[in-house]
Amino acid sequence: MSLQTEFEFTLPRGYVDRGGNVHQTGRMRLATALDEIAPLRDPRVHSNQAYLIIILLSRVITQLGTLSAITPEVVEQLFAADMAYLQAFYHRINEEGQTTLPVACPHCQSKFEVDLASLGGS
Repeated sequence: MSLQTEFEFTLPRGYVDRGGNVHQTGRMRLATALDEIAPLRDPRVHSNQAYLIIILLSRVITQLGTLSAITPEVVEQLFAADMAYLQAFYHRINEEGQTTLPVACPHCQSKFEVDLASLGGS
């Protein structure tokens, strides 16, 4: 059995670059201990604890559309819906190791799994 270390996602809105291009699909890797510790040394985190997730996501997102690099500045420009989606996605893959979530239909009680990676976009 091999360990899956990267997961694909689709953002609800997408990152809009300076040229007006929308980047909606991407990949996120599992976080390492260093990914979670290193941002604590950043002065931006010292002055605003909420900035921690910006740096953390910029470290673990390995691909976003056709962008060559995912920097904190790119993550800063994401829409709030995309930030919320990525935070939940990060927690899901790092705590559970998967993107699927068991759910039940509220009407018929049928049980099935939903893949969170596919819920972001249209």
